Amino acid sequence: MEKTTVYLDSDDYLRLKRLAAEQQRPSAELIREAVAEYTKRHAATRVARSIGAFSSGRDDLGERAEELLTGLGQP
Repeated sequence: MEKTTVYLDSDDYLRLKRLAAEQQRPSAELIREAVAEYTKRHAATRVARSIGAFSSGRDDLGERAEELLTGLGQP
């Protein structure tokens, strides 16, 4: 675990202290939980390594996609 310093405005600090007291948990634990939730929610989504790894040899797929997909999945 790493240590850091966080500056809070007075109102946020008081709300944090009240919430910690109500839940009988240390305020540092609540801050760690909040940071973990925030960073998970805002983390960049991983892109599969296979995306862009292959080449079809065609350079007109974007322009002709509908035409090229016509009949796909039909007997």
